[in-house]
This record gives sequence, structure tokens and C-alpha cells, in this order.
Amino acid sequence: MSVVTLTINDQLVSASSGETILQAARSVGIDIPTLCYVEGLTAHGGCRMCLVEVEGARQLQPACFLNVNEGMTIRTETDQLREYRKMIVELLLAEGNHTCSICVANNNCELQDAAVEMGVDHERLEYTYPQREVDVSHERFGVDHNRCILCTRCVRVCDELEGAHTWDISGRGANLKMITDMNQPWGESPTCTSCGKCFMACPTGAIFQKGSTASELDHNRAKLDFLINARENQLWEL
Repeated sequence: MSVVTLTINDQLVSASSGETILQAARSVGIDIPTLCYVEGLTAHGGCRMCLVEVEGARQLQPACFLNVNEGMTIRTETDQLREYRKMIVELLLAEGNHTCSICVANNNCELQDAAVEMGVDHERLEYTYPQREVDVSHERFGVDHNRCILCTRCVRVCDELEGAHTWDISGRGANLKMITDMNQPWGESPTCTSCGKCFMACPTGAIFQKGSTASELDHNRAKLDFLINARENQLWEL
């Protein structure tokens, strides 16, 4: 893999030709906000929080999908990008019911973090207040579809890391929802291994551990990072 040089926010950056803009930026400490992205899992590109400006391109580009090229010039922080990202967070907050005292209490919510980072101190959009179900049929976990932002982290981690593919997406548009197996209650899923990786990957309080206090509802991303690193570096092989 060859090495290319590009410019990100006026800083010269070297990266491998197969890397994405997001990976190249983070390798030198340049933060680009994300919600659906998890290092080590397939990129989804659904949240659009990682949009960046590419010199010469007409449209904003998702940094998690766009590969680096020699001589590229990238901007990750502009007034336009900040306004877009703020609007994305506002849309997510207005689309579902995210009135959640748990996240406020324990600060373990990436949507909440994004809202603080983007300066969302009030909602400019009308709330839709959808009535969505809460499935607590699983013996260890529950899913509150009101908190779900459809990032598909649970789908990808269950498929790519656990190999169970219990989670999937059903419906279109406003009827999109996460389902387990053939849209049956989670507790009746024949494929779920109860590993908890979907809980670790969830960026909000949508997937939660039953019987835990607010302070214990930590998604503990470090465990997920360890598993991904072990898989990529084949640490299980003797």
C-alpha cells in the first residue's frame, strides 16, 4: 500500500492509500464527529455527522467512506459544516423521543455529547413524538425504540463481530425500525447469543441492560475495542 500526502485543515498528513479521510484525520489527532461509525466495523455512512469539505468537489463528502488521494485538500471545521452537523443533531432529537433522564444522570450518551458539542441548547424543529415500543422480553437486555437513532451499530457488531446477525432493519422512511430476527420479540430470538455486544455498541440508551442503576448503564466501549483489535490482529490464534 503506497503512502499519500494530503492536507487537512492546513496540516500536511501522510496516510496509506487504503485509508479513509476519517482514519487519516484521527491518526494525527484531528477529530471529526461521528455517530454511526465504530472503528473496526464496516462503515455505514448513515448519520452524515462526518461530512467534510473537499476542495474541488461540489458536494460535502462523508469522511468515513472517502478514501485519501494524493494532493487532496480537506476542511473538517467550517461554519457550513458546523451548521450541517447541528441540524443533523436537531433532526435526530426531533424525530424520536429522546427525553432521557438516564443519559443526563450518567453522561453515557453520544447523541447527548454531540448535542453539547454542536451547541444545541434548544430545538428549532417540531417534535414528532412517535409512540414506539419498548421490548423487555430478553432476560438480560431491553430495547427502547424511542431512543434509537438507526445508526445500525447493533446490526453490524452482531453480524461482523459476533456472527449471529440477530439484528436487522425493517421498513422504509418514517417506519424504519431495528428488529430481531423475523421481527419477533427479542426474548424469543433463536439466534441471539446474549453476548451484549449490541449493548456495548449502542450510542444512546436505546439498548440497555436490565436491572442496572443509572450509573451502571455504561456501554463500556473499551470491551468492544478490545474484541475488534483482537479479531483484526488475530490474537486468538495459538
